[in-house]
Amino acid sequence: MLRRRLFVSLLLLSALLFTFVMAGPRAGLLMAIGIGFGLVLEGLRFGFAGPWRLIVVERDGRGLLAQFVAIGLVASVAFPLLAAHGGELSAAHAPVGLGMILGAFVFGAAMQLVMGCGSGTLINAGSGNLVGLIALVGFIGGSFAGSLHLGWWTGLASLPVISVQGVLGAETGLYATLVGLAALGALVIWRAAPGKRLPPARLWWAAVLIAALALANLIVAGQPWGIVYGLGLWGAKIAQAGGADLAASGFWANPGNAERLGASILTDVTSLTNIGLLLGAFAVMRFRAEPGAPAQALTTRSYALVLLAGLVLGYSARMAFGCNVGAFFSGISTGSLHGWVWLAAAFVGSTLGLKLRPVILRPAAQPKGAFA
Repeated sequence: MLRRRLFVSLLLLSALLFTFVMAGPRAGLLMAIGIGFGLVLEGLRFGFAGPWRLIVVERDGRGLLAQFVAIGLVASVAFPLLAAHGGELSAAHAPVGLGMILGAFVFGAAMQLVMGCGSGTLINAGSGNLVGLIALVGFIGGSFAGSLHLGWWTGLASLPVISVQGVLGAETGLYATLVGLAALGALVIWRAAPGKRLPPARLWWAAVLIAALALANLIVAGQPWGIVYGLGLWGAKIAQAGGADLAASGFWANPGNAERLGASILTDVTSLTNIGLLLGAFAVMRFRAEPGAPAQALTTRSYALVLLAGLVLGYSARMAFGCNVGAFFSGISTGSLHGWVWLAAAFVGSTLGLKLRPVILRPAAQPKGAFA
């Protein structure tokens, strides 16, 4: 046990040192922030897809309430920071349109099929979950494919980018955001069953730590915490290495995206935190004395459907300008109207996904040791 923990600690330190040497101190800090996300999300069991399932299936609102607390904490600091340093920091604002709403709805359904959103898929893959690893491969491919068609989806009926700050001002916008989160929290408490309303200490700590890491990400990266862009970039780099010409793609021909495509992934802030998140989840899994019994294997058909669900997850996340992290968490906490609309559409899709999951993911007759 001691040897294993020493090995994992050395692995994390080596990754940080390598990033620091190859890409500089800022990249090293972002890698450390990503590792922190992985340690907290996996170590304290703070998730996004799971609590959405629990409030519907078991009337357990504790995880969802913790999400609202974390978002409120980030908003309380992010709104003043963005107002004071708008030239240096950017918010997670995006337009609301038909393609975006459809993407959020489909994403909500798909995430319940693989039991993970963008961050959850990374966590599951990093902690040794075979279903999560397959879904991650699909997510990377889907996010890249979605980037190729994003121009068409955004060409559908769409509103301009609308922010709470732009409509109400920074101070009043913050109050409105906190009131909105409080109202949702009250609704969750009312809906939840007795004994499943207020988060345990573990989730309170997780909410505070996730908020602190998200704010650190905003300050160091200059932009909010996100997941989807980095995974799409990985897919684009793989496609380019395979001989694909992306110069004709409107998305990847954009000067900023083209520059990232030609540079090391260690220069991309979202890739750095994604890699760190994988490492953090892996570390928690290896630190645990009892990793847990392997779950029942799925049928070959179900594994193929998990891959397909991952593709849909990545594609729809790109359509919707983000996942639970980039759109919901970071969108609402930095004042985007898009974040609120994303939440509503994705939650409706999530309820559909919960009904489809037991039909699609049928266990195999003989377990083969795969992690679910």
